[in-house]
Amino acid sequence: MAADKPHPLISVVIPVYGCKTCLVELCDRIKNTITAIPAQYEIILVNDASPDHAWETIKQLSEQDNQIKGIDFARNFGQHHAITAGLDYTNGDWVVVMDCDLQDRPEEIAKLYAKALEGYEVVFGKRMERQDNWWKKKSSQAFYRVYDYFTNSNSDYMAANFSINAKKVVMGFRRMREQNRFFPLFIQWMGYKTIHIPIEHDARKEGKSSYNLKKLINLATDAIISQSNKPLRLSIQFGFLLAAASFLYGVYLFVRYFFLDVSVPGWTSVMVSLFFIGGLIFFNFGILGLYIGKIFNEVKGRPLYLIRETTDENMENRS
Repeated sequence: MAADKPHPLISVVIPVYGCKTCLVELCDRIKNTITAIPAQYEIILVNDASPDHAWETIKQLSEQDNQIKGIDFARNFGQHHAITAGLDYTNGDWVVVMDCDLQDRPEEIAKLYAKALEGYEVVFGKRMERQDNWWKKKSSQAFYRVYDYFTNSNSDYMAANFSINAKKVVMGFRRMREQNRFFPLFIQWMGYKTIHIPIEHDARKEGKSSYNLKKLINLATDAIISQSNKPLRLSIQFGFLLAAASFLYGVYLFVRYFFLDVSVPGWTSVMVSLFFIGGLIFFNFGILGLYIGKIFNEVKGRPLYLIRETTDENMENRS
């Protein structure tokens, strides 16, 4: 009689920041969900210099269960760098990416996995009833609309990081080593067979989102600059239109002065034009400077993250 096929290994990657008290419940619910599928599990918690000393809790969880592994960053590198670190050290046949604040319900992993078995390589959870405040919903929607405009893509603001990905998708993601990182957009760029399915979304149990207005603007700027050169093309087009409008206005003034004998007062119009043109020049230089700055960051070749400690010596050997 043929031997039973071994259960697949599902790895779960979780960036940790500011949600220390959620971790025990989070891991318990993940374990219960995955073992009921049935499948083997591996949980990788990446401590992104969490201010609530979450690393101590992560080490305790790892001591209690060797399938729970921890990575401690040397400093705060950001959520998407933490996701990258987790994906770099996964071993699973399927890899789940989710947040640590229990808004992503661990029980929904079973639904994502079942959909993936229908032949999909990436399954994202779509938060049909987002349990976030009005500001976060609208800012997220605005972010994706601006991003889609500049990159000619079609994103869904109801989806975030919560997803399950085939091993080949993760292997492809590992090859993308840009400094500017945004997990869902990288997955979208790769073009694997993807679907979004409705999931339940819970209210945040601890703390508040670390994405304030400034961070959202910086994230949007980095995502657009790293994924599109459309701002440069728009700058060129606008400069051409401005030059054409200036030429036509000059022809108009020439006709008035030489054929209609109408004097052209100069001081006010000249000063306004100078300030207008000067502002546009500095604006365009700023856009160009952003691209040059991103190129500078890339050519330095610095690591995407630095690890202070792990809870598994095998992970240390691979770092």
